[in-house]
Amino acid sequence: MLKEAEIAETAREVCRRHNISEQTFYRWKQKYGGMEASEAKRLKALEQENERLKRMVADLSLDKQMLEEIVGKKW
Repeated sequence: MLKEAEIAETAREVCRRHNISEQTFYRWKQKYGGMEASEAKRLKALEQENERLKRMVADLSLDKQMLEEIVGKKW
């Protein structure tokens, strides 16, 4: 969509055709502007991996806290 708007069309026409708001278009343009499609896909994959790792760290932190409480009660 960003490439379409760069070629000749206005952002409003592209948004209308793809049924998205102009605000969404400009947010995407700010985030992904100047990137190739493969770079944008890689960025998206890295963001998803980062979120997954953050959840894992949070889960492990909770497990550690519970184990420390259990061990602390026995001593």
